[in-house]
Amino acid sequence: MPSFDVASKVNFPELDNAINNTHKMVQQRFDFRGQTAEIHLDQKEKKIKLVADDATKLRNFLEMFETCVQRRGIALKTFVWSDQEPTLAGKLKWEAKIQDGLEQDKAKALVKAIKDSKLKVQASIQGDEIRVTGKQIDDLQAAMKVLEAADVGVPLQFVNMKR
Repeated sequence: MPSFDVASKVNFPELDNAINNTHKMVQQRFDFRGQTAEIHLDQKEKKIKLVADDATKLRNFLEMFETCVQRRGIALKTFVWSDQEPTLAGKLKWEAKIQDGLEQDKAKALVKAIKDSKLKVQASIQGDEIRVTGKQIDDLQAAMKVLEAADVGVPLQFVNMKR
């Protein structure tokens, strides 16, 4: 039976490249010379932290980071930004949680969207992915469109297409 998997994975090597490109952009900008502009990636905790001297610098730093991330093919929905917080050194920090993998509630919402569409496909949750199976490729393609239209706040990738 034809099938495909729905996943939401982050390509961490590409994210690391985007962070390195952001460092290069910061070094080239004259308004950041002598200023604090730090970015830290914690892969285990799946978090990113930006630190800058003030709110304006922090927003500009975030814009540069988002530009580099988009160039690397990573969706901005991947990051959930918290509120800006002051640090002990009088600077500002901004943390983001990296959404890697489908959480149970979002996976259930996607399965519900497929079932509500009345397509002749079956969807099952397998860990942090969803497997969609059906008898016809056209039904699977229609299911992909339904999943793209169902905005659950995470970027979706369709992988392991089997005919």
